[in-house]
Amino acid sequence: MQTQIETALDETASQVNKPVLSFWQIWNMSFGFLGIQFGFALQNSNISRIFETLGARIDDLPLLWIAAPFTGLLVQPLVGFLSDRTWNRFGRRRPFFLVGAILASLALIALPNSQVLWVAAGLLWILDSSINISMEPFRAFVGDMLPQEQLTDGFAFQSFFIGIGAVVASSLPYMLSNWFHISNTAAPGQIPESVLYSFYLGAIAFLSAVVWTVVKTKEYSPEELRQQNPEAWKGVDSGTNSSWLSIFTDLRHMPKTMVQLAFVQFFTWFALFAMWIYTTSAVTRHIYHAVDTSSAAYNEGANWVGVCFAAYNGFAAVFAFLLPWMAKRTNRKVTHAISLLVGGCSLISIYFIANPMLLIVSMVGVGLAWASILSMPYAILAGVLPAHKMGLYMGTFNFTIVLPQILAAGILGFFTKNFFNGEAVLTLALGGCSMLLAALLVLNVQDKNG
Repeated sequence: MQTQIETALDETASQVNKPVLSFWQIWNMSFGFLGIQFGFALQNSNISRIFETLGARIDDLPLLWIAAPFTGLLVQPLVGFLSDRTWNRFGRRRPFFLVGAILASLALIALPNSQVLWVAAGLLWILDSSINISMEPFRAFVGDMLPQEQLTDGFAFQSFFIGIGAVVASSLPYMLSNWFHISNTAAPGQIPESVLYSFYLGAIAFLSAVVWTVVKTKEYSPEELRQQNPEAWKGVDSGTNSSWLSIFTDLRHMPKTMVQLAFVQFFTWFALFAMWIYTTSAVTRHIYHAVDTSSAAYNEGANWVGVCFAAYNGFAAVFAFLLPWMAKRTNRKVTHAISLLVGGCSLISIYFIANPMLLIVSMVGVGLAWASILSMPYAILAGVLPAHKMGLYMGTFNFTIVLPQILAAGILGFFTKNFFNGEAVLTLALGGCSMLLAALLVLNVQDKNG
């Protein structure tokens, strides 16, 4: 019966263009990213602090962080493949949003209660896997729901919510300690209460925001997607009977644009991983001259890193709506190249800063780069992907994010210890140079719709 219905649709249905969605429809479908970013921002701005508090050495940090890229490497393609082939009364992508949010919220509650380093490292694996389960289908969700002319806007909305979520989440320890006088220090080996309560609040925000999107958004059924683009779906069944081996066939035939973007992504995310790992160590040592993790100076510096991370995400939220304007007046490639150029120079500038307040200036440039990183590559890619494989290819595209992070985890500790004499700020400068190279490589990308 299903085959007869699909055949009839192929034969009789003329193409029905995807409707242009309203501001609030795009808002609701993107709102879940606010919660997802609470998880990522708390992780990015506090994990090195937690690891160092529990006894990790500075050159051990990259290997402890390796959970994030490895889980993305394994989880995102799998979730993308499954979500392409899922359809039930809860939808196609939304079941994955919800399951990931529940698991991530539980991990956020458990992680800051770790008493030993290996438990914290294990919970980071669980947290990152769960975040990836929620996050990956959101990328494909934009491709499912929006017409070609709104793709850039859709990913810009995601960038906006990522920025807003990260502003609040990264600032939470600072706000709780300075505004509500919750303790920001603890005995050696103990996590301060300001961090502990921040993770609890993050768990609530993560789940609440994702539930909002699940409740407020209706997905197109497989039949509606087929009507919207019958040529792309010609000869394709509902997807539920496809072999797992088809993943390897699809990877061999990935679009050329996706391959070109992979090189850009590689050097971009190498830089970002260096920033996330080493900013706390760089700022506390290079600017605050503190190495004792139980000292007031170290914890003041670590809190200021949270403020800086909040700042660059806040700037990214603003720039998210500037980037579509820039892209219309130039193109998406030029917009992304300029953003990465500014971001790379901003990371390098940290080496020359002695006053912590001036770090906010560097974060303006990092924010521009971050906004573009979260939108432009995906907008370029979504325009060339086949509709019925959107989830798989978006998940596979995550390889271009996690492989450079795995490489960074393997070599940055060695470089920091043996070439930079433990000066983490030089590792940040190396990341800045990597982002400058990515800016040059953008110009080689073919953007058919840009």
